[in-house]
Amino acid sequence: MANTKKIVVSAKDLPLHCPTKEVALWCSHPRVFLDIAANGEVQCPYCGTQYQLKKGEKVSHH
Repeated sequence: MANTKKIVVSAKDLPLHCPTKEVALWCSHPRVFLDIAANGEVQCPYCGTQYQLKKGEKVSHH
């Protein structure tokens, strides 16, 4: 996908879900929660958007 969006997120953005609240309702897909804690990167299975955890961010589990 040449037009794949890449979004850098911080720990305060967790739990991470796609689409994010910035996406207009008319162009969104069903909300899916994404586990970025495993390796600091994750890709949405619906739209292909890639999310990357900001360097130096620590994920704490509640």
